[in-house]
Amino acid sequence: MSTAQMTRPPQTLYVSIRRDELRQLKDERDQLQQEVLRLRSYLQSQLELPSDAKPALC
Repeated sequence: MSTAQMTRPPQTLYVSIRRDELRQLKDERDQLQQEVLRLRSYLQSQLELPSDAKPALC
């Protein structure tokens, strides 16, 4: 009782972007990557604290 489905080839989406937009996106990406590294470091330091020294989460 299955119905045959025709498979379509994947479609490609083309977009145009200005150089200044690309530079802004790259800058934002770099800032986010730095924030991720900072948060990972913070979390790692929290995991390494003794259990009685950990601050309570609110």
